[in-house]
Amino acid sequence: MKYDVFSFGVILLEMLSRNKNRGFRHPDHDHNLLGHAWIRWIQDKPLEVIDKTFCDSCNISEVIRCLHVGMLCVQRVPEDRPRMSSVVLMLSSDVALPTPKQPGFYTERSVPESPSRTLLCSENTFSTTLIEPR
Repeated sequence: MKYDVFSFGVILLEMLSRNKNRGFRHPDHDHNLLGHAWIRWIQDKPLEVIDKTFCDSCNISEVIRCLHVGMLCVQRVPEDRPRMSSVVLMLSSDVALPTPKQPGFYTERSVPESPSRTLLCSENTFSTTLIEPR
């Protein structure tokens, strides 16, 4: 149940930012989307996560609330994540929201040290096993 809410949080963040968590790129750092959202959240710059089209056409406080709920859903410790019934309540009312904690899978991609160390191709070490009936 808590894993489903984590996935919901990722989808919510992806929808608000209009970026996918997987393959996310930012010029200032090498974090994934969850890491980027967390950095901006703790810097008190949530609007930098949200796609500008939402800022132009939606109620900003509602959009930031959705981001807040998304951050609560992706917290690292499953016990800290809300239940889905609580998420529905958080999104449909003005109930006070707790402060989110660091997200799970908050990763930073490793960047090659120099261009000369980048491999242009990899060795194929693929093997197969044929299964034959008796």
